[in-house]
Amino acid sequence: MPILRLEFSKEQIMTKIQVRKKKPILSLDFDGVCHSYTSGWQGIDVIPDDPVEGLFEFLEEANEEFSIHIFSTRSANESGRDAMIDWFSEHAGDSDVIEFLSFPTEKPPASVGLDDRVLTFTGEWPDVDDLVDFKPWTEESDDK
Repeated sequence: MPILRLEFSKEQIMTKIQVRKKKPILSLDFDGVCHSYTSGWQGIDVIPDDPVEGLFEFLEEANEEFSIHIFSTRSANESGRDAMIDWFSEHAGDSDVIEFLSFPTEKPPASVGLDDRVLTFTGEWPDVDDLVDFKPWTEESDDK
């Protein structure tokens, strides 16, 4: 029985190696994760609040292991994406995070994500009342 040999060009091999070396995607929600969102929704291109404490240090560290994608309700709109990019540029200080962040228009195929308004699905359906009562960390009261 003849052996089937596949021939690959150097370019094809290098492309495959580069694809394998790609970092997994970390998807971060913007409002309530990056942007503190203390003023609530003000409009697609209005972002008045400060970063969540520790954001830029976290991004620097996470960049070592992940390709970081910022994804939000704002992402589908060009003015929303531009506003997020401008916000990062204004708040980054000495950090070069804007150089390595991505701002996709659609939900990325992330390995993991951080979002203030989702729950981890464990294979068991949650109680609907728990979903009704859910509040993101920015809306939780201190009197629990």
